[in-house]
Amino acid sequence: MIQISCSALLFDLDGVLIDSTHAVTRCWTKWAIAHGFNPQEVVRHAHGRPSIDTIRFHLPHADHELENSKMERAEIEDVDGVVPLPGAHDLLNALPADRWTIVTSCTRALAEVRLRAAGLSVPERMVTSNDIVNGKPHPEPYLKGASVLGFPARDCVALEDVPAGIRSGKAAGTRVVAFRTTVEEEDLQSAGPDWIVDGCQSITLLSSTDQALTVALETS
Repeated sequence: MIQISCSALLFDLDGVLIDSTHAVTRCWTKWAIAHGFNPQEVVRHAHGRPSIDTIRFHLPHADHELENSKMERAEIEDVDGVVPLPGAHDLLNALPADRWTIVTSCTRALAEVRLRAAGLSVPERMVTSNDIVNGKPHPEPYLKGASVLGFPARDCVALEDVPAGIRSGKAAGTRVVAFRTTVEEEDLQSAGPDWIVDGCQSITLLSSTDQALTVALETS
């Protein structure tokens, strides 16, 4: 067990708090086939990034806003199989409400739909793709996530499951805990996280004071 102290925890959503893998795969596979792309490559690229970034990458000359609106609607309508990941409920319920938030590449509407489908709380101050200009792996999402809670990013810990998110957190100056929920461990390691754990079930809140949260990580 490793003990760490921080001011706040900044959670990614998909692959960290909820399992939306099947829904994400279904939606992006349909989109890829409709546009003549390899579905596996599109799904892999889409993980951890705002959907509009994936659309811009694959369709540089398209109406990106229109395509993104269609994708958002398709994802909002498909929440079959969206469930909380192990330990997510317990960890969030243990944390003070003002010491954690979500930093997701989803739109706000999609994030709220998925959180409710999984039975998780919607934090009062959440950072989504609607709140930023530059998506992960740019540092802006995690810089904003820390700022909405009122802490410097260097005093926060980001929890991520894909390289784009890990790099975003590291670029923002946070320490990063990577989860073995979405990609191979070597892909996580290549992005440079500080620790790698199985998921929320590997994190325990030990204490909470005005100065710091202290959590234990089970890294094996």
